[in-house]
Amino acid sequence: MPELAYTPIDEIEEIHAELRAGFRSGKLRPIEYRKYQLLQLIYLVKDNADRFEEALKLDLGKPPLESRFLEINAVISEAYVAYKGVDTWAKPEKPPFSLTFAPMRPVVYKTPKGVVLIISPFNYPLWLVVIPLAGALAAGNAVLLKLSESSPATSALLAELVPKYLDPSLVRVVNGAVPETTKILELPWDHILYTGGGRVGRIVAAAAAKHLTPVTLELGGKSPVIIDPKCDLKTAAKRILWGKVVNSGQTCAAPDYVLVPRAFQDTFVQALKETYKSFYPESAKAPGVFSRIVTPQAFNRVKSLLDNTKGEIVFGGETDAETKFIAPTVIKNVSADDSLMSEEIFGPLLPIIPVEDVDEAISFVNERDHPLVLYVFSQDAAFKAKVFQNTQSGACVANETLIYLGADGLPVGGIGASGTGAHRGKFGFDTFTHHRASLDSPSWLTLFWFRIDTLLKFRYPPYNVSCPSVFPVC
Repeated sequence: MPELAYTPIDEIEEIHAELRAGFRSGKLRPIEYRKYQLLQLIYLVKDNADRFEEALKLDLGKPPLESRFLEINAVISEAYVAYKGVDTWAKPEKPPFSLTFAPMRPVVYKTPKGVVLIISPFNYPLWLVVIPLAGALAAGNAVLLKLSESSPATSALLAELVPKYLDPSLVRVVNGAVPETTKILELPWDHILYTGGGRVGRIVAAAAAKHLTPVTLELGGKSPVIIDPKCDLKTAAKRILWGKVVNSGQTCAAPDYVLVPRAFQDTFVQALKETYKSFYPESAKAPGVFSRIVTPQAFNRVKSLLDNTKGEIVFGGETDAETKFIAPTVIKNVSADDSLMSEEIFGPLLPIIPVEDVDEAISFVNERDHPLVLYVFSQDAAFKAKVFQNTQSGACVANETLIYLGADGLPVGGIGASGTGAHRGKFGFDTFTHHRASLDSPSWLTLFWFRIDTLLKFRYPPYNVSCPSVFPVC
């Protein structure tokens, strides 16, 4: 596995200029060249799947199945969606018919924004690079990838492979930490997509504002789960716990806490206990079955949340600083002011908060920042509708958890503190696309009886007191 080498800061401005020149060359205007780059992106991952699996293990201790299912196979599939879809996505669109303006040939053209910046995080260091990259390339942009220094093996591997598979005048990689990122953000970009925490998201947004650069922020937050006692309990426990233990809870859309009717709490907790035993009959600490926390700093932060909780640990609680292992842990009778509720957990800790009923659960959610995802487990359509219609979140999911991220045709995006904008599939293409309005008034309109200047003559001075009511602008 290659060593991670930081990009010299004095080279970053030159890389930016080279990407600008690459974009202006027009290489990506033809759809066929975009498709070629997307095909190369697919082969980049497919040809090196074993190496990516090893890199993800080194960075995060990911079990092979998680690496294949949630990263490697997933990004190959998503890049192929862009490859197959770009012909249709990039077609000009005609607006609804208008008798007055139809002869002027109104059209919306899909044009690339230019040179875009993608800043990716450590937790899914392949998925959260390839998915937005596919959208940016499909839209015809040149791209700078700023990879995470906290996932050094995967970032180093991508830095090695990107110039081998993709056009280096159109896609470049910068590796580094705060100084390198600071330098990058000083430069003018045509769009920035950042995935990560809210604190850094605000820094990115402030830097972008200096250049009036549009920004897509994929953040996170505390995604709640609301439980209906009439749900399929066994399925709910299995899917909620899976959503929390995948990648050791280091997923922006992971269930962060559960709101459950007070009288149903112990029944629900017992179902989680039985699920945990079925997931890890030996131990979650056994090699190759459970991911590790990414860095010592992240380990200490999550451990501190656990150490300071006033809730009751039902199972789990084991930690090992040397291996950065924190066991899947369920804590019941957690209060709203508990340490576990002070910030996004981003670890394998699942607080259970007892409430009286669904109305209290809805109020609890609405009193806090809008989450990235709101999960509901219920077989009652009215219960689900009540929750979804009376809350706000980036996504709303019933009777499932993280699997929604793989559902065809759905965007990934937050609202409010959980993010702004969206990407993935067609939504990624649209994020990196300028929808350019066009009107072309042909000369023949002034030659025949249907003279446009006769129909619209009221627009010229000296103005009349009124204009025809057929024009809604009047």
